[in-house]
Amino acid sequence: MIPIYLKAKLVRYATVGIISTGIHIIAAFFIIYFVNDSIFLSNIFGFACAFLFSYLAQSKFVFNSNVSFNKASKFFLVQFVSLLLAIGLTNLTQGLNAYFKVLIVVVMLPLFTFIIHRLWTFAEHE
Repeated sequence: MIPIYLKAKLVRYATVGIISTGIHIIAAFFIIYFVNDSIFLSNIFGFACAFLFSYLAQSKFVFNSNVSFNKASKFFLVQFVSLLLAIGLTNLTQGLNAYFKVLIVVVMLPLFTFIIHRLWTFAEHE
């Protein structure tokens, strides 16, 4: 059974993740519409905005931790490895339905990143 405080952290973590995704989309669309229609540049800008919000919100709202360059570096590394795992998972599951593969990534990777952030990125505050 998952303790109530951990369930609350998971809900906050998911909420920040959903908002971060929205920020990425809005920022990328903004760049495409107003600045340059480059998907690459718009996604870099969207990722940067979403990453900044996500790191700050996860630090304060979810893990009650101070902000530091060291933790931001760890946070980035975990998010980057998560992206690589998403790519790897979709390549390993080539025979599966595309919608099912998306569900696997959307459910499994946030749980993975939550656990790693809790145990490594923000460990001293748990």
